[in-house]
Amino acid sequence: MKALALLSIALPLAAQEALVDRGYQHFYNLEYEEAIADFQQAAREHPEVPDLHNHVAEALVFREMYRDGALESELVSGNNSFLRRAKMNPTPQVRQQFLGEVQKAMELAQARIAKNPRDAAALYSLGISYGLRSNYFFLVEKAWKRSLDDATSARKMHNKVSEIDPGNVDARLVQGLHDYLVGSLPLGWRMLGFLVGFHGDKAKGIRLIQDVAAHGKINRVDAEIFLCALYRRERKPREAIPLLDDLLTRFPRNFLLRFEQAEMYGAIGDKKKALGAVEKVSELKKSNAPGYARVPWEKIWYETGNIEFWYNDFPQALDNLKRVTSSKEEVDLNTGALAWLRTGQIYDMTKQRKLAVEAYRKAIAFAPQADAARESRWYLSNPYRREKS
Repeated sequence: MKALALLSIALPLAAQEALVDRGYQHFYNLEYEEAIADFQQAAREHPEVPDLHNHVAEALVFREMYRDGALESELVSGNNSFLRRAKMNPTPQVRQQFLGEVQKAMELAQARIAKNPRDAAALYSLGISYGLRSNYFFLVEKAWKRSLDDATSARKMHNKVSEIDPGNVDARLVQGLHDYLVGSLPLGWRMLGFLVGFHGDKAKGIRLIQDVAAHGKINRVDAEIFLCALYRRERKPREAIPLLDDLLTRFPRNFLLRFEQAEMYGAIGDKKKALGAVEKVSELKKSNAPGYARVPWEKIWYETGNIEFWYNDFPQALDNLKRVTSSKEEVDLNTGALAWLRTGQIYDMTKQRKLAVEAYRKAIAFAPQADAARESRWYLSNPYRREKS
């Protein structure tokens, strides 16, 4: 009878884990609707588990980031991730749903902590809830102070987890991200009251995230993805390439990883592999491979033209960029502004100043708040010149 009782407990748990595993396969392949459905089913069947509500909230916020181009700009282009057309803003219903799932997860975790202040699993879950809300405030609502406040609370929760369970490698991800973030802030921000005791250290932050990527159980994939973005920012493309290879083996439908792979090969001077990575996206789209029908041709043309631009293949680059800027489809704000910027730079490099100025003005008009627009304003009075490496 005892064995049957244990079996009755194990079966629902196994079903819950299967739903979560399937949900995260969808999640990392950019299939957020499917991921949300799986996580919601798991949360309905086990409403008392805080982690499941966190999973739903995470998928909701990443769906919004994907829709408005924030994921691509953070991972691939490194440009302003806060740009989105008005129709891409999250609805009040989505905001309420996200914050509701986070609040439910927090309440469940806090109830457990009230009974046992050393409940490491509940503390970990509460830290994740703070981290998710921090991401939402930062990337969706642009509420910088609230975001950093929540990020600091997440760090405090996971510091407690490490004190209770020093072997919990996964808790170091939030700690590492917080160290990197605070270490990247201007001194004035670091002196704010809610950051007292956290001085930040970019190098230490990266080391912690590297440790999670190598030894983590729950957060290994997240750590690898974050490292790819950080290596781009720190100009260490060679270190990102093996991580991207590993991620693509497991999540082949994630086309953003292939674009990032192209960028990294381009950054290390391997033109053939850079163009080959973009061509692979084109081939997969033409063959209707799972996940690739949704890739806009404009993204493929821009990435190809951008690589050609950096390798001084100006006629070919201009042809591809013109395909982007003349497209009748609605190009996302970052891609459109970047295409006009690169077009202007090519005209400057080929001594066609009048056409260059026209292109820069188009970049500014296309997305005035884009990084590419701000750069274009400079080139209106200062012709672009390629820096010698």
